[in-house]
Amino acid sequence: MITALVEIDVEKGRIAETAQQLVDVDGVDEVWSVTGDHDLVALLKLRDYDQLAEVVTNRIGSLSQVTKTKTMLAFKVYSRQELEEAWNIGVE
Repeated sequence: MITALVEIDVEKGRIAETAQQLVDVDGVDEVWSVTGDHDLVALLKLRDYDQLAEVVTNRIGSLSQVTKTKTMLAFKVYSRQELEEAWNIGVE
């Protein structure tokens, strides 16, 4: 499983519309409206790098209101759920 974060800049006044379009894209797990230098951040959970290229360049990048993207790949994902599951292995 590949996890990536995509920082997205959007034309003024089109953040909510764009977020809704992104949530409907296969491979986009969540979309956040954020403060700071970017308008949106999309959390991607993907099968492989080919899907990453498809989602970022062909789906997100092809939206006319998207003006810029910046993608970060996660080396390892740490979550409370994963840690709890690791501690509960073999416990019934």
